[in-house]
Amino acid sequence: MPLWLVAVILGIIEGVTEFLPVSSTGHLLIAEQWLPRQSDLFNVVIQCGAVLAVLPLFRGRLEQFFFRWREPATRDYLLKILTAFFITGVGGLILEKRGFKLPESLKPVAVALLIGGILFVAIEYWLRDKKLNDQVTWTIVVLVGVGQLVAAVFPGTSRSGATIILALIAGLNRVAATEFTFLVGIPTMLAAGGLKIFKALHHPVAGAPHEDWAIVAIAFVMAAVVSFISVKWLLRYVQTHTFMAFGWYRIAVAIAIGILLLRG
Repeated sequence: MPLWLVAVILGIIEGVTEFLPVSSTGHLLIAEQWLPRQSDLFNVVIQCGAVLAVLPLFRGRLEQFFFRWREPATRDYLLKILTAFFITGVGGLILEKRGFKLPESLKPVAVALLIGGILFVAIEYWLRDKKLNDQVTWTIVVLVGVGQLVAAVFPGTSRSGATIILALIAGLNRVAATEFTFLVGIPTMLAAGGLKIFKALHHPVAGAPHEDWAIVAIAFVMAAVVSFISVKWLLRYVQTHTFMAFGWYRIAVAIAIGILLLRG
């Protein structure tokens, strides 16, 4: 298969799954069972493309942060985003210092997808007829920070999936939970991605192949375009729908992986 086509496919997968609560890491690991494996730098760069592309979708919030930051409500919301980001950042640095490396086998991906899917279905049943609010409390801030760490440790969990589930349990409505977790995720993923790119470029691994930056650029653009479309759709979807469909999707993918593993 031509490398440019591999880049297009991986870019589409990254763009669709980065913010949807189905795990981009898990889906990329699944895809790499059939496609040529790419470098960690490749995966980080296209992830950054997917993240940067959604910034225009939060133009209202960004203008609020830049031009109305003196307002108490704006400063409170921004402080909560930064606090959740800080919790994740400190936890991530601790994991890195201890030499943590993300598992790359499909079994933990299937388990995490299954558990997350069951939780989505169970929580949505539990939330039926319950009144949710749109206020991000400090409890939710801590839960979102911790949720991002859980997703960083267990491939297939999904950063947005874990944080949205915890926010829903804490009583935040779907629209507010989706927006807050996305706004926390943007600086988190850009900071982590930027650090990894810096290390890869300034401290290359001996014997590692040189990146084909034309191929990386193709995947970057594809991830950015598809991510913009996916997030724009999701932000509208959650206004009138639950996350039940994502729960069943995760369960179905987990079962499919299980069958493939059993067949060798």
